[in-house]
Amino acid sequence: MTEGVEGLSPEPWGYHLLGLISPSLVIAGNLLGGAYTLLGVIFIWVIGPLLDITMGQSKTARPPRDSGKPFIALLWAHGVVHFIMLGSFFFFAYGEGLTIWLVAASLSTGLAAAASAIVTAHELGHQRPRSPGWRLARLLLFSINYPHFTTEHNHNHHKNVATDSDPASARVDEGIWSFWLRTIPGQFSSSVKIHNKKGRTGLANPSYQGLSIQIIIFATLGLLHLSGQNWAAPFALGWAILSGIAILTLEYVNYIRHWGLRREDSDKKFQSGHAWNTEARWSRWSLLELTRHSDHHLHAAVPFWKLRPYPDAPTLPSGYYACWWPCLIPPVWRRIMAGRAPGI
Repeated sequence: MTEGVEGLSPEPWGYHLLGLISPSLVIAGNLLGGAYTLLGVIFIWVIGPLLDITMGQSKTARPPRDSGKPFIALLWAHGVVHFIMLGSFFFFAYGEGLTIWLVAASLSTGLAAAASAIVTAHELGHQRPRSPGWRLARLLLFSINYPHFTTEHNHNHHKNVATDSDPASARVDEGIWSFWLRTIPGQFSSSVKIHNKKGRTGLANPSYQGLSIQIIIFATLGLLHLSGQNWAAPFALGWAILSGIAILTLEYVNYIRHWGLRREDSDKKFQSGHAWNTEARWSRWSLLELTRHSDHHLHAAVPFWKLRPYPDAPTLPSGYYACWWPCLIPPVWRRIMAGRAPGI
């Protein structure tokens, strides 16, 4: 593991405020309406990859800060901004109706939620169960209809990562599209089994409870629409689209973090070489150090601002934003990843 160079000061924590740009743009777009609803799509899918490339990669690991207070406050800021963004979306949907701009706003909001809600929830979900941060994580995940994620991630993914027992670890012969079809139901099923083993079966199973609440909410919106409440259909469709793109983006990240890297069995200890890493500055700063993924698995209790890079770990060709478009074309993805890890 790389240690900070003696004499260097910690990296300014303010760099991580860059992650608030996306939800802020989406809020502005939702309030302005029309073509402005594309602000999030353009910033994340077009400008984000360019920033990954042009900002380059960090060359030297700085020592961590003594105090994590700015970063804890940042996590809560992301959570608050996410719910403001969600409110701005529903405000827009209420007045817009079923139009192409509703789809644009849904995509923008969902893409920003993949970071402001899911990345934040991922970090907070590793805190002590039923702590304020853990409860915020649950609310964030429910807001994008993926409440079982923390259970599956903490109790199965971290235990069985890079094995066939982990539905969130992609095989080398698996493209992103087939991975999406396998991992999303697979992770839900895994979370159900985790609760079943704890004796919480049937309707007492929290994963089934979360799904039931979601079905009831969408069914209620459907009935409201049929009763003449014209706002209900845009609410339901928009929430479904934004949740869907947020979930697909999360699982894209799962895909590139472990693609093709396998342990022989779940008893073999996780090594730094079982996760893909990148020091791309834009991805690092805007996604709360999610890119230093080997250290996260080796030290799951370590907060994101203390994660360190592993120079010998497999390295992605660029940041998470820039890998998105090549990843969507499996033959292109395999070509650019060839030779980056043993056996690939």
